[in-house]
Amino acid sequence: MKSRRLIFDDTLALVLAGGQGERLYPLTRDRSKPAVPFGGLYRIIDFTLSNCLNSGLRKMFVFTQYKSGSLDRHLKLGWDPLFSAELDEWLYTVPPQLRVGQRWYAGTADAIYQNVYLLQQERPRLVLVLSGDHVYKMDYRKLVEFHETKGAAATIGAVEVPLEQGSSFGIVEVDESLRVVAFHEKPKAPRAIPGRPDRCMANMGIYCFDTETLVRAITQDAKQETRHDFGHDVLPQLARDGKLFAYPFVDENRKEVLYWRDIGTLDSYYEASQDLVAVDPVFNLYDAEWPLRTQPRQLPPAKTVFAGGEEGRIGTVLDSLICGGAIVSGGRAERSILSPEVRINSYARVMESVLMDGVQVGRHARITRAIVDKYVHIPAGCVIGEDPEADRKRFTVTPQGVVVIPRYAEL
Repeated sequence: MKSRRLIFDDTLALVLAGGQGERLYPLTRDRSKPAVPFGGLYRIIDFTLSNCLNSGLRKMFVFTQYKSGSLDRHLKLGWDPLFSAELDEWLYTVPPQLRVGQRWYAGTADAIYQNVYLLQQERPRLVLVLSGDHVYKMDYRKLVEFHETKGAAATIGAVEVPLEQGSSFGIVEVDESLRVVAFHEKPKAPRAIPGRPDRCMANMGIYCFDTETLVRAITQDAKQETRHDFGHDVLPQLARDGKLFAYPFVDENRKEVLYWRDIGTLDSYYEASQDLVAVDPVFNLYDAEWPLRTQPRQLPPAKTVFAGGEEGRIGTVLDSLICGGAIVSGGRAERSILSPEVRINSYARVMESVLMDGVQVGRHARITRAIVDKYVHIPAGCVIGEDPEADRKRFTVTPQGVVVIPRYAEL
């Protein structure tokens, strides 16, 4: 077995970050899904990139496409300084190059096919294909070691989910050796794990390939009329060839329940955000052994004002995340995320909500179960989240009743 350092000397990461995220609209009105802010300080892509660095993987191409300006800026300011070209480490963004025709990326497999020249230039022995829009902690070295031990041509990261939830995922059907015998995209009747009748294995969007296998598979797929997608097309074919194995997810979050979230809808975004403000958070942002990196910003400390003020005018924050530059001036926030430079003014109340950068909440305003995008000014006395019918006339309201206000909205 090679050492971990030697394994990653010839391993290249390809991060797919061009997702449009239609079900996250209006949060994706001005940005791609991986660039959506999450947890106050972070963007969704930060979790995949942090996994790479914590795993010792420092050669990455990030494929961008849809409204990539915000993402490009974040990667330039927040991630470029972490890499040294002199040490042969780098993170490069790759927009569509139109090398194989006048078209954009048609699917996850097509994104790599259109940039296959990068593999020809770098000539890595192994390639990790990663999604830039999931929240989880994973040591990719363990996946690579599993791949090597099995002698696999390709390995897919898979997480156990309840059988009744399997129809929402790509399901990996395995034998007792973890060889994938079939791959089903969102099946109506998912197959259980051998010996685990109540559980099935879901595709995490994490793939390890021998480079030759990857190039051959995406080239064959490009010649056919398919969706050019790993889940729908490439992986099922590799499973039929008997060359695909499944790696059971080992969670570096170190909690009783495995944590992997595909934040694909507004309600799942809201639920994942609420995970962070629990008394015992399901997802741990505070583990010094697995640091989560993002763009550093020079901001003053968060502040509460009027701690001993008149009745009803007390700056209070309970069970919440509060970021640098935020000021709670005589208002109250509970079970909420206050991003950088948020301001909550006197007598205002924010409950179970996510306020992104620069949101201003006027006096006596009340916000409940809402996601407020950047730089929105909530007028004095405004009430959001208490009257669903009134909210639907002005904003997006999710099936679970969460109000979503777009960036720069004028109320």
